[in-house]
Amino acid sequence: MKRFALTPARLVGMLCCLFALNMAQAKDDGTDPSVTIEKDILRTVVAEDGSYASTQDLVLLINEERAIQAKAQQSLYYNRTLESLEVTQAYTQKPDGRKVLVSPEQIKEQQEPQSAQAPMFHDSLVKVVIFPEVAVGDRLVLSFKKQRKTPLFPGQFEDLAMPQFHPTQQFTLIYDLPKSLKLNAEAKGFKASSPKAEPGRKVYQWDYVQGDNARTELGAVAYSDYGKYLAVSTFADYSEFAKAYAARANSEVTPAIRELAEKLTAKIDDPRDKALALGDWVRRNIRYVAVYIGAGGVVPHAADTVLSNRYGDCKDHVALLEALLAAVNIESTPALINLGNAYALPKVPTLGVINHVVTYIPSLDLYLDSTAEAIASGYLPAPVLDKPTVLTRSGKLGRTPATQPGLVHNSTTYTVASSGAADFIHASKIDGWAAEMNRWMMRNMQPAERDLLTQRILAAYGQRGSGKISSDDLETSGAFEMHINGRSENLVNLPGPIGVPTLTSLAGGIAQNVFGFIAEKQRTQDFTCISGITEEQARFEFPADVKIIAAPKPVTLKDKHFDYSAEYAQQGNSLVIKRRLDFHNPKAVCSVKDFEKMKPTLDAMLNDLNSQVIVQKS
Repeated sequence: MKRFALTPARLVGMLCCLFALNMAQAKDDGTDPSVTIEKDILRTVVAEDGSYASTQDLVLLINEERAIQAKAQQSLYYNRTLESLEVTQAYTQKPDGRKVLVSPEQIKEQQEPQSAQAPMFHDSLVKVVIFPEVAVGDRLVLSFKKQRKTPLFPGQFEDLAMPQFHPTQQFTLIYDLPKSLKLNAEAKGFKASSPKAEPGRKVYQWDYVQGDNARTELGAVAYSDYGKYLAVSTFADYSEFAKAYAARANSEVTPAIRELAEKLTAKIDDPRDKALALGDWVRRNIRYVAVYIGAGGVVPHAADTVLSNRYGDCKDHVALLEALLAAVNIESTPALINLGNAYALPKVPTLGVINHVVTYIPSLDLYLDSTAEAIASGYLPAPVLDKPTVLTRSGKLGRTPATQPGLVHNSTTYTVASSGAADFIHASKIDGWAAEMNRWMMRNMQPAERDLLTQRILAAYGQRGSGKISSDDLETSGAFEMHINGRSENLVNLPGPIGVPTLTSLAGGIAQNVFGFIAEKQRTQDFTCISGITEEQARFEFPADVKIIAAPKPVTLKDKHFDYSAEYAQQGNSLVIKRRLDFHNPKAVCSVKDFEKMKPTLDAMLNDLNSQVIVQKS
């Protein structure tokens, strides 16, 4: 299961926005015609103990040159401890019917690529089938079988399948089970049928209903929240699923764990403060290292092992924190959750979109994510807000908070020279959930990287310049403050008359938040939207020979989701601009209808943010 990773989030501090740029989602053009899936048949035969054997037959038609690079190598993943995988047929079929066989030397086996975000050690292998002589008009024919010798959950079977975004002529899923195992299903965009079965067995079949898939919109919720999928499971409900996970999670309180917990909370009386202290200790002292050997993807290591090693993945973090909390009489439970943009679980229990575990304390109604190194205890990473959870100790479903406190205040003073260059001083104060994130980012940046960051910020606005970034003590907690002393060589193109953009933030501020909302002109999919408040002030100090000719008018906007204001005050030969944006939504997801209602206010805010102060040099 995954650890927390930085993802785009609106309404956070300056540095947070800059780091998030690298995580921006790529656009998807919807159904990709470069390849046609002519046949994709997956047949799975399940045994009573939950082990299974599957065979897959695949035929792809190459329609465009660009598909060759992507599809002429097919990667087949398997867990060498739990599974075996054999390629039974592979060849390139030419339009005239000629077959160019894939030789044994063209099937390469390698370790699954490591995570780019954290150390990861596992026994997953990849067989890469390299098709020869591939050209447009060819068909790639591939058949393979996989044998799962040891089930992840003894006596149970579950699966989640979604279509690829290519024209698809046949996508068939067949499950053959003993009659003693009832297969529950939720099918969206799949048609069910019941083929004949051998005595004592039952066969289930679903065929994909062909149709186009709309382009995934920027910031949209996961495809599984609104699209087509097939979820199947022998678990009766999520309560049974939760108990299967809990049965193998060892969070025993050992003497070493008890001693540590008592030491860390010796001077703390309040149970919530104790929980936060223990969560922060695990966050800061247990580094994230994923070790997925055998069933390690769903079975945590014992709590005392995690403490001794001082590392572990999300399950391991939760197991240790559960034991530490229990040592000071605070009951908790692992909470299975999605770390990403999936805000709904399939109706039938499946690992499917579940890829993370956090801690839940029922008596405090408090969630903790100790793998989120950049998020202080008491807050949650944005991708974990407003998510359904499976509480493994009780078997009940829960939900994380949809909102949490967050306030960003930016202040910038530009001292403009007669040449149009400007020295500037910027200060940011970040309070709430993003404070620790920005502090963590600053702590992990090399000094040279910090200076380069200022240059990149200015370049994004077409400006040449540089600057030095400083901050308050990086080892403290609570609100975080940072400062930039810099210079733009071309802030104003004098002599003019010329319009000067009314920049009240350079990055991570109101303008970037509004631009995020309007990344799509129209929306057909719900999208993520995180509540928060941003306040900004900018002061433009012009030299005596530069005259302010005109300034924008003040703006006040208010609707269901936004409180926005902008003030412009001329003070001598200076202009002071104050803006405030309060975005409030009871959920972390906005609907298509919400977006339509927001558009008039968003357009008005955009007009103000694009406004200019007109100046001219004498």
